[in-house]
Parts: sequence; structure tokens; C-alpha cells
Amino acid sequence: MSAPAGNAQPQRRLSLGDAVAMIVGIVIGVGIFRAPAIVAGNSANETIFLGLWLAGGVVSLIGALCYAELGSAYPNAGGEYFFLRRAYGDWLSFLFAWARMTVIQTGAIAAIAFVIGDYATQMYSLGTKGPAIYAAIAVVLITWLNIIGTTQGKWLQNILALVLALAIIGVVAAGLSATPPAPVQAAAAAGAPASWFSGLALIFVLLAYGGWNEAAYLTAEMRDSKRGIVYALIIGILVITALYLLLNYAYLNALGLEGVKNSKAVGTDLMKATWGDAGALVLGTAVVAAALSTLNATVFTGARTNYALGRDFKLFRFLGEWRAQSDAPVNALLLQGAIALGLVLLASSTPDGFQTMVAYTAPAFWLFFLLTGISLFVLRRQPPVNADPFRVPLYPVTPLVFCAMCCFMLYSSVNYALSLDPGSIGAIVGIGVLLAGIPVLFVARTAQRKA
Repeated sequence: MSAPAGNAQPQRRLSLGDAVAMIVGIVIGVGIFRAPAIVAGNSANETIFLGLWLAGGVVSLIGALCYAELGSAYPNAGGEYFFLRRAYGDWLSFLFAWARMTVIQTGAIAAIAFVIGDYATQMYSLGTKGPAIYAAIAVVLITWLNIIGTTQGKWLQNILALVLALAIIGVVAAGLSATPPAPVQAAAAAGAPASWFSGLALIFVLLAYGGWNEAAYLTAEMRDSKRGIVYALIIGILVITALYLLLNYAYLNALGLEGVKNSKAVGTDLMKATWGDAGALVLGTAVVAAALSTLNATVFTGARTNYALGRDFKLFRFLGEWRAQSDAPVNALLLQGAIALGLVLLASSTPDGFQTMVAYTAPAFWLFFLLTGISLFVLRRQPPVNADPFRVPLYPVTPLVFCAMCCFMLYSSVNYALSLDPGSIGAIVGIGVLLAGIPVLFVARTAQRKA
């Protein structure tokens, strides 16, 4: 007979390879198939274009080093929730967990599911609401798989990450084998300062690199809790940066900077130019694999914050149960799935469900990203849980650079979200749901005192 749910604890079953696959799977999603055209349109030349993708990897590595110290010093299934709780207290960690449960993670799950729905609709249409129907099916299936157990979830992640990497390598091979087009003078970039265009392009580059922070939620389940997270983050970011540089170089080789800039689906155009319609089908499969990989990893890590919230607050105690039989926080997964389905339903009433969900999540995401970066300065003054943890190099410069990046992205994400007609609705609703966590915090505290 299995141990009582309330007594079960996360087991250290994740290897370094499992964690790297999770990080790669989360980060390499549909962004790399959407962002290059925008980045190219805001780059003066090919050198700047590729330099921005390299810069995105460098900035992500700086942030990863900060998270590596936090994860090494304080390994916990709650990840950022645990860091914020130790640094600022229960009130901010509660608001973060609330935001992650209702806005950040569930909104990301819904956004990724809509990408799956959009591409699945191209293969077999279910009508005008087809993308939402496919999105809902994807949420249910991936949540169910993670409820079955951690072992099944991690193996699916490893397989999807491998398929994704092989698909991207295939796209790279097609692009590198293409005959480069004749150079075209990029007149559009000459009319405005390059710094503005580079800064604007970097917003979309960093969005394509987003998601590596989810590794913080794996620390309590990694076999090596001291250095495993450090190696996983560094290896994961290096692999992602290399793949992004290769893929974007392939885009340039096949289409040229102007061709990338003027393309609405740069990957599809590349494959059509080299392998014809069959190549476009291959790319569609790659995009679906990327979205499934990201969705699985996001569902896996998202439920861990809900689990941590349930352990600390009586009001949500049902979320703090870890089912020993499946080695997973089943109640947390079920609630997360239900909220994500509600967001799919909400976004299905807007012209672009994916865009609406991105705007819904972005401001809250970068706000708490910034607060987590600041927490490193606070926690440096406290004794770590692990003896002799990893320390970020060049302290305090490295975390200061990371915090500056977060401030820039927070400002940019708010401006970008509010500038979009359908997206502004998502941003307003997201901010409203985040603020709704304040009265819920008072109720939770009252329940704590009465317990």
C-alpha cells in the first residue's frame, strides 16, 4: 500500500540529462519560428541580426547564473516561490504563487496550447473554434500524462526534446544547402537609429529565449542538488544558443536578411524554397513537436508552485498533497489544468488566442522575474540550505545586469501589450487577476490564524 499522500515527498529521480532536456524543451518553442522576421526587420545588417541572437544567449546565461546560485543554495520544489518567501516573507511569495497559478503559468500553458491548435487546424480543421478545441484537448492530455507520474512525464519530455532538436537540425541542413540569394540593399534600416532598432529587436530575442527559469522548480527532484542545477542551466543555455545561431544563419543563407524580414512564416518559406511543400509539412511537424515539448515541461514545473503554496497556506492545503503512487502533485496538476482550460475558453472569444495569452502573462512574469533577481542580494546575507553552494561570478555586477534586463523587459512588455487591440484586453484581465490575489491573501492569513 502506498504511503499517505500528505507524508509523501518529491523524490530525487531527475538526472542532469533530464533537467537539460526539460530546459531545452521549455525554451525552444514557437518563438524561434516567429521572432526572426521581427528581429530582421529591426536589424541594420546580417551581422547585427546574428549578434542580437548571440546577445540573447549571453543575457540568458547571466540570468541563469543568478538562478543557479539560488537553486544551489536553496533547492526546493517551490523554486522562485521558495526564494521569494525566504527573502521577503509569506505575503510576496503568496502573491507570486497566486500569479503563477492564475496568470503566469496557466496563461503560458493556454498560449502554447493555442499554437498547437493553430497548426493542428491547418492539418485538419474543426471549424472556426478548431484552434480552441485542439488547445483544450492538448491541455487535458498533457495534464493527464503528468498525473500518471513523474517518470512518464520526464520520458515524454526527453523524447520530444530529441525530436525537436533533430527537426531543427533538419531545417538548418536545408537552409545551409540552399543557394544564397543575391544581396539586397536593406533600405528600411537606414531611416532610424540603429540602437532603437537593436533594442526593439532584443525584446523579441529574449522572448524566444524565455523559460529557462523553470529549472528552479526541478532542484528538489534532481539527484545532485548542489551542482546539478548549475550544470543543467549552463549546458541548456549553451545548447539553445548554438541551435538558435545555426537556425538563424540558415534563414539568412536561404532567404537573405530582406527575405527573412518580409516573411510572415520564415521557417515555412525556407523549407518551401529548399524542399517544396513536403518541406513545409516537415516544418509543421517540428513546430508541433516544439509546442508539445514546451507544453509538457510547463505543465510539469507549474504544478510545483501550487504544491508549495498548499504546504504553506491552510486555505490551499489540498494542493500540498504529493501522491506517492504517481510521485506527482496530482491536486495541483488538476487545478492548474482547470484554470488553463478556463483561459482557453476566455481567449477563444478574441481574434488571436495566442497573442491574447502572451499579453495576459507578460507583465506579471517580468515583475516577479525582477523581484527574484533582487532576492539574490537579500539571500546572500542568509545561511544557505546547502553547504558550499555555487556562487555567481562577478557579484554584484552579474545580478545587477540581470535586474536591469528585467526592468527593461517589464517596461517593454507593458507597452507592447497595451499597444495591441486584442492583446490589451488580455493584459488588463491579467493585471486584474493578479490584483485579486491581494484580498485572497488576507483570507488566507485569516485562515492561518484560526487554524
